[in-house]
Amino acid sequence: MLKSRISLAALLIALGTALPALAQEATTPPAEGTVAPADDAAVPGTDLSMGVEVAPADLTAETAEPGQTYTAGAFEAWSQRCVKSGNGSDPCQLYMLLRDSDGNSVAELSVFNMPEGAPGPAVGGATVIAPLETLLTAGLQLIVDGNKPRAYPFTVCTQIGCVARLGFTAEEVAMLKKGNEAKITIVPFVAPDQPVELTASLKGFTAGYDAVAAANKTADAAAAKAAAEAPAEEAPKD
Repeated sequence: MLKSRISLAALLIALGTALPALAQEATTPPAEGTVAPADDAAVPGTDLSMGVEVAPADLTAETAEPGQTYTAGAFEAWSQRCVKSGNGSDPCQLYMLLRDSDGNSVAELSVFNMPEGAPGPAVGGATVIAPLETLLTAGLQLIVDGNKPRAYPFTVCTQIGCVARLGFTAEEVAMLKKGNEAKITIVPFVAPDQPVELTASLKGFTAGYDAVAAANKTADAAAAKAAAEAPAEEAPKD
């Protein structure tokens, strides 16, 4: 269902993690479930430790609670992320963390299919979350291999970043499936003459997109069934 899919996108955005500014240096987090060295964690002159953060293990369909996002599968450079619904049929998106040429985490890319019967011309879409210090008036540019680039606007900024919502026609989805890489260009507010180009490998995209579409078809059917079986609201009495 179209409305539920849009709500899913909003939920995935809300559950996202804040991204570093474009100029921020990348840090290497500890491995999941492990403790990082605490070289600077001790309070000077005491034996007190301030502790270190332990990275949580990735949630799975079995460990996630309703409303939480978990990783359902990996497809080369992409991962399938789903939201636990509680009814056994979870809506999903295809996800990738985009890095710059220095390996810094810069943006997040989530791709999804539109529900059957959606009023076109978009049959698929994507959400890009860029850093808050992005020049919004410059928008975002996407190019797949050597094809013509397309420009998209940013629609909203939240505490986790600025969001662009992209729509894809059937031909554009086919282009992504056949492509080798997609390049996304954004412009830093503090350096408008130095656009940042981010490369998204399209290896595994076809299998990942098809898996997401299959999961969403099942989720939409479950949502429609639940809505049909829900008791009708009583009309207000005079």
